[in-house]
Amino acid sequence: MGDLLNIIALAFLGSIAGLIGGAIFLFRADWGRKLSSMALPLATGVLLAVSFLDLLPEAVDQLDTGAFSVVLVVFILLFLIERFLFHLHHHTTEDEVEPKTAIPLVIFGDTIHNFLDGVAIAAAFMVSPPLGLTVALATFLHETPHEIADFGILLSAGFKPSKAFLTNFYSALATFPGALLTFFFSQKIEGSVGVLLSVAAGLFLYVAATDFLPETKMESEKSSVKNVSFLILGVILIILMRAILPHTG
Repeated sequence: MGDLLNIIALAFLGSIAGLIGGAIFLFRADWGRKLSSMALPLATGVLLAVSFLDLLPEAVDQLDTGAFSVVLVVFILLFLIERFLFHLHHHTTEDEVEPKTAIPLVIFGDTIHNFLDGVAIAAAFMVSPPLGLTVALATFLHETPHEIADFGILLSAGFKPSKAFLTNFYSALATFPGALLTFFFSQKIEGSVGVLLSVAAGLFLYVAATDFLPETKMESEKSSVKNVSFLILGVILIILMRAILPHTG
């Protein structure tokens, strides 16, 4: 029962708390954009560090080299989903404004993304609670610019602020069934945690690679230096957390 409550708490940290950024955008759009510009590269560094230093090594420990196959499949699958069906994430409030007819697909894509975040948090916690906390933090950081962008998209499509907030709130709730199903699923099927960790690594690597890294080539030198600095800070943050809270089961 204790593990279940801890997973629920981490799911709250990773999803619902991420709405804070969106709420800030509702009241002060300029603050929201500044927060997003800082949180995005910071989250990218965190996601890369968590994937390569924690999720992948743990997945390989349980699945051997088969973990890389799962990561590859997840990475390609997410690309195909975003290319032909719907976006799983957004990180700008102006350049990615969707037509009103596409809003349901945007919301559905966000819900799937949140569900997968729950899978990542619970799978990491099943390996070790400190790793679960780290993954929840990584989720919180990358959900902050994500939620800010979603609020901007919904408002641009004509949503009232209250409706935009509730829409994102209900979408964020998908993190909880993702976490709970993973918790119960991993207890019944041996070896499932390794697969789920690989899925989480594939998700985090895809988000990091498609959200931030391509943009650095199109930015000014000043912005690029700032973003790279925040990316490195994100990596250092995870290294420090690993030193304080060893992620061994």
